[in-house]
Amino acid sequence: MRYEELNWMDVEKYLENDDRLILVLGSTEQHGYLSLATDVKIPMAVADVVSQRTGVLVAPPLNYGITPYFVTYPGTISVRTSTYIAMVEDIVRCVYQQGFRRVLVLNGHGGNMPGQYVMWEVMNDCPGLKVSWYSWWTSNSVSAVAMKYGLEPEHANWLEAFPFTKVTDLPQGEKTPVHAKGLMSAAESREAYGDGAFGGKYEADPAVMDEMFAAVVQDVMYLLEF
Repeated sequence: MRYEELNWMDVEKYLENDDRLILVLGSTEQHGYLSLATDVKIPMAVADVVSQRTGVLVAPPLNYGITPYFVTYPGTISVRTSTYIAMVEDIVRCVYQQGFRRVLVLNGHGGNMPGQYVMWEVMNDCPGLKVSWYSWWTSNSVSAVAMKYGLEPEHANWLEAFPFTKVTDLPQGEKTPVHAKGLMSAAESREAYGDGAFGGKYEADPAVMDEMFAAVVQDVMYLLEF
């Protein structure tokens, strides 16, 4: 159940029985051969499945994130860290004012982590507010699936190559991993990563992807009980 499927009166009625909200944080950035919206598409797909099973409302996603290291790749749109933190804070404070008290953040982008830190400050200011932050690719469940099949999770490789994030055919085989030595400028990142993938296999067996997706859904189902 998404916001765009409801009017304001529907949300008011929802709040009479439930105070939970799923907020997806993503980014618009290069993902090699995958969609520029990969970091939005994956957590939104998870949110939709979870919402269908639980009835918990899903807010519109924040499609832009902190990704200054990829701005030399056309299609990447990055916002300043200060802008991003203010956006996340304002969104949570606003929904709290309307009656939401349990907010589960499904994060799809590593650069968005500064948004997590401000949540402690917001909870201190908002009595009764509970926020849970879940970055799906860092979970033990995902790591377990990767280890089970001997796969190395990296940016824009098999880890994110779901049917709904593919926009073209992917290269066969795998790419030699690129290991950064310290922080790199956007120009240095473009030179180092080339096609944008960080290395490893470009895609995995569909059964592996289904298993990993199911594990992430179970994680989120558990986290919603807070």
